[in-house]
Amino acid sequence: PEEDCSLVCRGERGSPCGGVARLSIYKVEEQLPGHRKRNVHYRGCFKLLKSTIGTFPIYSFQPNLTTQSCIETCTDKELPLAVFKKPHCFCTWPSPLFSLNQQLDKQQCVGNRTVTSALTASTEPDHYQVYHTPVLSRCKERMFLPQRSSSLVALSSFPGAGNTWVRHLIELVTGYYTGSFYFDGTLYNRFKGEKDYWKSGRSICVKTHESGQKEIEMFDSAILLIRNPYRSLMAEFNRKCAGHLGHATDAQWKSKWPEFVSSYAPWWASHAVSWLKFGRRLLVVHYEELQRDLLPQLRLITAFLNVTMTEERLLCAESNQDGHFKRSGAQQPSFDPFTPDMRQMINSYIHTVDQALRSRNFRGLPQEYLPR
Repeated sequence: PEEDCSLVCRGERGSPCGGVARLSIYKVEEQLPGHRKRNVHYRGCFKLLKSTIGTFPIYSFQPNLTTQSCIETCTDKELPLAVFKKPHCFCTWPSPLFSLNQQLDKQQCVGNRTVTSALTASTEPDHYQVYHTPVLSRCKERMFLPQRSSSLVALSSFPGAGNTWVRHLIELVTGYYTGSFYFDGTLYNRFKGEKDYWKSGRSICVKTHESGQKEIEMFDSAILLIRNPYRSLMAEFNRKCAGHLGHATDAQWKSKWPEFVSSYAPWWASHAVSWLKFGRRLLVVHYEELQRDLLPQLRLITAFLNVTMTEERLLCAESNQDGHFKRSGAQQPSFDPFTPDMRQMINSYIHTVDQALRSRNFRGLPQEYLPR
């Protein structure tokens, strides 16, 4: 009887503790696409040609195939993607075939008819559900550089420009820890290079917000991350008032914001101009372009870092791109915090940085920074 398995816990009254010489057995229902299960993630619904499917390294025909049994088959074969269409299961490596921009509405897969032969002569494409297996989750594993580098690479930005997010992406796509010129205890649980001495040579690059000539010339090269100053200033003000993921209150916007802008807006410009003037070897990355064109930008970054990037790592970064480092955009001040005088000042700084970029033969700032 059921009551034999429902004895009350002595140490935690009100909670069932099973029963003496009894086993409680539960049925775990198969989860629908989009749900997570033990490092298993639904990648999406994709239209694939039979000729393409036929090149995948592992194929299994299972009359009673389930999503989970296909994933387990591919996990056993140490392959990171399970491609599923009942009763056919394929296992393969990451490739551009499975880019997020190739993804279709999952209903096209859920209601799709069952096929009887996977490798027929038909050249018509078919729809397949694709899952990441636990093998892909290993791409989140990172380490220090196996050999200390004699070259120091900065990941330099004005505060609030998305440095923490870009560190997250670089670690995913390279597999190596990033370091920091500072030590932020709130970031250590996620970034193990945070405590490491910044000149140790064990990190793929080093976060810094410094903008003095002496500090800049300590680095052999740098990724200069630039973000729209309106967004950067608001992000940094939120961080100073409420931490990495919090939001300032309306009272703080009204009382502390004007002084903050008068102090920090000039720094936004001087930071970029100084790195453009004193930096030896630079890659300029615009936050907004990284958001829009993630994969091409990551390819540029890894090439600059002289790291060979695998498709598996690239897929890992694309699939986990947000991390837990983006502040929710839902909570904003109830009024426009930028006065006309502030806008006039900030716009003049935008023109200054734009000209500094062009003077070093870089492209100017993105169009959205300022109507031209």
